Amino acid sequence: MAALTAGSPDMAGPEPGRVVEALELLLGPPSDGNSAAEPGPEPALCLETLRRNAAALEERLSRAAGWAALRELRAAVLSRAPALAAGAAGAEPGWAAACGLLALLLCLKERLAALAAAPAVTSANPGEPPPPGADTLSVGQERAVRRALRAAVGLGLLPHLPPGLGPAPGLGPPPGTRGARLFAAVAALVEMTRLPALGAPLLARHLRLLLSGLCGLGHGPAALCQGVSEAERLLCREALRDILDRVYQPLAVQELLVLQGQPKQRSPGAGAAPAWLRRLCGHLLSERLLRPGGVQAVVRGVLEGTDGGAGAEAAALDWRKCDAVGKILAACPQQCLSLEDYYRQVCPQILGLLHIQDKVAARQFQRVATTTLLTMAREQPQLAEKYLLQPLLAPLHRCSEATELSLEDLTAGAVLVPEAELGSCVEDVLKVYVVGNDSSSLLLGSLQSVLGVVFSLYSFAKQNVSYLRSPCQDILLWFLEKAEREQSLAVLEGLARLSSHVPTLHPQCQLCVGSDGGATIVVEETTSDEDEALYQKISLEQCHVESLVELLSHCQKSGLAGDFFIHCLKELTQVAAEDETAPNPAVEPGGSLLELEHYQARQGRKLLVLQLVATLCEGISDTVFTDIVQVQEFLAAVLHRACAHPAQGPGAAAEAQTLAMAMGLVAAVLGGAVQLKSSDFVVLKRLVPLLEELSHTYPDPLTQELASDLRIAICTHGACSPGTVGTAADSVLGRKPGMAAQSPAGPPGTAPSSPSPRHGHGSPSVHREGRKGQSTCREPSASGASPAPCADSPAPAGLQELLVSACDPQPPSRAAALRHLTSLVTQRDPEALQLQEKLLQVFLENVQHEDSFVYLSAIQGVALLSSEYPERILPVLLAQYECPAQGTEDAMAAVTRMKLGEVLMRVTRALGDMVFQHREPLIRAFLRGARDPDSALRASSLSNLGELCQHLGFQLGSIIQEVTCCVTAIARTDPEAEVRRAAVHVVVVLLRGLSEKVTEVLQDVLRDLYRLLKHVATAERDAATVLHAQLALEELDTAMRRVLFPPQTLEKKIVVLP
Repeated sequence: MAALTAGSPDMAGPEPGRVVEALELLLGPPSDGNSAAEPGPEPALCLETLRRNAAALEERLSRAAGWAALRELRAAVLSRAPALAAGAAGAEPGWAAACGLLALLLCLKERLAALAAAPAVTSANPGEPPPPGADTLSVGQERAVRRALRAAVGLGLLPHLPPGLGPAPGLGPPPGTRGARLFAAVAALVEMTRLPALGAPLLARHLRLLLSGLCGLGHGPAALCQGVSEAERLLCREALRDILDRVYQPLAVQELLVLQGQPKQRSPGAGAAPAWLRRLCGHLLSERLLRPGGVQAVVRGVLEGTDGGAGAEAAALDWRKCDAVGKILAACPQQCLSLEDYYRQVCPQILGLLHIQDKVAARQFQRVATTTLLTMAREQPQLAEKYLLQPLLAPLHRCSEATELSLEDLTAGAVLVPEAELGSCVEDVLKVYVVGNDSSSLLLGSLQSVLGVVFSLYSFAKQNVSYLRSPCQDILLWFLEKAEREQSLAVLEGLARLSSHVPTLHPQCQLCVGSDGGATIVVEETTSDEDEALYQKISLEQCHVESLVELLSHCQKSGLAGDFFIHCLKELTQVAAEDETAPNPAVEPGGSLLELEHYQARQGRKLLVLQLVATLCEGISDTVFTDIVQVQEFLAAVLHRACAHPAQGPGAAAEAQTLAMAMGLVAAVLGGAVQLKSSDFVVLKRLVPLLEELSHTYPDPLTQELASDLRIAICTHGACSPGTVGTAADSVLGRKPGMAAQSPAGPPGTAPSSPSPRHGHGSPSVHREGRKGQSTCREPSASGASPAPCADSPAPAGLQELLVSACDPQPPSRAAALRHLTSLVTQRDPEALQLQEKLLQVFLENVQHEDSFVYLSAIQGVALLSSEYPERILPVLLAQYECPAQGTEDAMAAVTRMKLGEVLMRVTRALGDMVFQHREPLIRAFLRGARDPDSALRASSLSNLGELCQHLGFQLGSIIQEVTCCVTAIARTDPEAEVRRAAVHVVVVLLRGLSEKVTEVLQDVLRDLYRLLKHVATAERDAATVLHAQLALEELDTAMRRVLFPPQTLEKKIVVLP
């Protein structure tokens, strides 16, 4: 080789182009331009063609001018590779051509390596780009080299692979030559991989076959490697690991998985992978996994496709594959020294999967990381907590109250947790805990230790503009939902600073606004101004309480907010009891400092509980209770406090109002505010001992009387309800006396109690005279309808007879009376108009009748009465439409509400343009009806909504957004075809009513409506719904054509110029 590097150009070695020309001469012209096909002999390379091409090449090398340098270089290469020299001179055309190709490729490798080592040529002009290197191949030369590599692998490597890796038996080389030939071909190819110009195309296209050859030579059975020495096998094992270390690791993982997998995934003609190869591939895959960055390489190799984005997107959707990879990562390989060592190496890489920036790959990696972490937490909880959960939560633990800060961290203004680290930690917690959604005790316990810091961060983000608010809120809500109720209440108590169950933010730590929308935790700077420090402390506590209440507002459906509210009331009672029993060391002489501190702590706790209760009452009191059990617990807490501590002293008025409110709530529950079942009375009977004690011990006699009456009503399941109960219920519900709804517990024919004086809100006192004759225990009428109004009514005799006939058991008499009353309203009879409330009550009672002649007459009467006095009657109708009469079955209530909907639509038609001032309550009522469980009522509400929108026209305003959202959601998701049909019909009547105004009124929602109609027309299975959608599209098409192509009008314009 030393003689080839000096002298004339020929002595210095051939040019790379000469070697490429020799390769093309040996292979002949290409059959097609597809150089990316699978390796193997080309169709044109038949034995005779190979023999002729080899002879032509030998003649060219021996006689042609300018080929002497290549001849000498090839001779030198073949002298170092005797197996190739013998094969090139052999009689077998295929192996001879393979040896010739390998020899020429080795010549090209040496020439390119020599040229690369030469000094680079610089450009003569400074502004010009540098010329390409001397070892750079042209595009045509690269194509020829790839074709030569393909032919060399197909002729020299593929036929000599061992069984299970190569072709089926009978297609291989002569017996006894497989091992030596395979080693010669593999050694030459491995030598080429050391040069990037040849190694890149070789490893990119033929890595699997090269690995197969190295695996068979280095690790296969001895019977498959005849003619290969042990030293040569050792060289193959070293080359195998060297190539696996140098290639792109996900590609190496993919190829090893294919070698280990099914025959259809491997090379053509290969059988099932032998057992030794499967074991070897598993061992090599474990080595890839335990390398630095091995976890990500394994995940990418399994999930990513070699085709780029399309394969990655498909793998992202295959969650089963992600879960399988996660479970594989959670299992410790056999060659690992210990389970703890495996966790120590792998766990940091698993956490690193959560920080992948690529959006498509991030979904896959997040799924894999979450599955792996949860599997490890289930199988090895101690190791998972040590190596996964603690590092994951380390930034939050660092600033927790339970952590003692080191002296160097106590410097004022020192950054404990940077913004990027804190934001990344919160996002990781969200991905693992909330998205993973595994409520095991280990995960809940680990998260509980940092909930105080997360809540402080949530409260801070609520005051400022920060992207951390939403993830912190999701984390807190997830824990409160998944934990046991007692644990959730304990955590809420800790977040409210009422206990130490949850470590909070360290008192020396302070949250600061970050520069990128996050937050930074620093050491708080001490202030010398005591007033400023006190103000900051009070403001922080107030902010925490408000944040806690807002957090609880999202937990009302689960009942957690109500349970915590009751817990706070019980805590308030306990604090008050401690204040009464414990002495005041500030007043009594001789008290120690310790007692004074305890007293101040109790007072601070009492103030905190009072603040929390007040904020809860102000924020979520109207929807805090979700079932009768919570109402009973709340009432029991208030009644128990009244029994233990009667209203005395300066706070007596507030205590009395609280008790009056609680007893009024009991009366309201019994008076029809809630539809009670027999099981609910079992719960309410827990209040009977407290009410009995209150009726004997409370100092106020009126409260005693109401408590006794409530006890009677509960014990009789509402069958006997004294008048005081109805009056108290009216006071709480804000109803007029005599207009109270029927108690659901009483008989269906009970009449409302007679009017009684109305008192202030929450006052349980009533006139004793009002109790006479006010019991609601009466006989129902024969037909089940309500009895006639009382005889002491101030109505005249004739009108009184009509009112009595309106409650007649016979439907014809009842309907005739209703028609007569309707005519009196039409004629605006003064005596009838004076009794409009009684008339309304009679009409509404008859609306519930099952006979169509009766209820249609009642509907007509209610509609006429409402059109005359809409301000008074419409609110009553809307209230009954939204909340039907209690005590009726669901089916009967739905039918009654549909009848009331017909009444409202008749009123709408009668009001005309004046309906605008009642727009919002009407639309709100129909939107609520569209969410009713009864499908017929939903369809009826939607029909009414469409007609109302048609009447409103230009007056719809911004409320069209709500209507569009409701109609779109129902048309897409409602399970009943008639409801979806009604939703699309709303769009039809809306477009038909607006006509040419459609582009002006519906300009903000027109695109959404068009997309909805197209979706229904193409995806809906119900034929009638599709027909409605097509009609709506035709209406829209007609309207848009009028706008885009207005009719041409012949006009003559005369312009007078000045």
